[in-house]
Amino acid sequence: MNKKHFSVRSLVRCAMIAAVYTVVCLVLQPFTYGAVQFRVAEALCLLPVFGAEYIVGVALGCLLANALGSTIIDVVFGTAATLIACLCTYALRNIRWKGLAIPASFPPVIANALIVGAFEITVFFSDSAPSAALAVFNAVSVGFGELVCCTVLGVALVRLIESNRGLRKIFLDE
Repeated sequence: MNKKHFSVRSLVRCAMIAAVYTVVCLVLQPFTYGAVQFRVAEALCLLPVFGAEYIVGVALGCLLANALGSTIIDVVFGTAATLIACLCTYALRNIRWKGLAIPASFPPVIANALIVGAFEITVFFSDSAPSAALAVFNAVSVGFGELVCCTVLGVALVRLIESNRGLRKIFLDE
């Protein structure tokens, strides 16, 4: 019975994170999509530090946000980038730098810079022929936005949850 309680809680948390991710993307739509983007919801990519269930919630949120606010190409490649990022973040969940989850923030930056910036935007959404210079430019542009949203906001979110007993109870079943 207790195990069922935890699985229901996990399912609810997963759904809530997916909903929050989607709503934040849609509300901040001018900043969320495009070659220059600050997808604030990507801060949630750090939640797998607290458990594997957050991988599904964040990836589902990304899928929904892209389906509702972008293109089918972004649904495929953007969601794949976020899923890969969350899996890698989960793998790095116990590695800290000066007590902060900074190493876990790098997979979203790298995955999105390469998959969304260097590949997706360069190949499918550029006005000119794809080139190495354009791919690098797009990777840096997307990577910078991810760095701000994940390494700054995401790490701060993890620190806030870890330092607040009430939030730990919500996010960690404490």
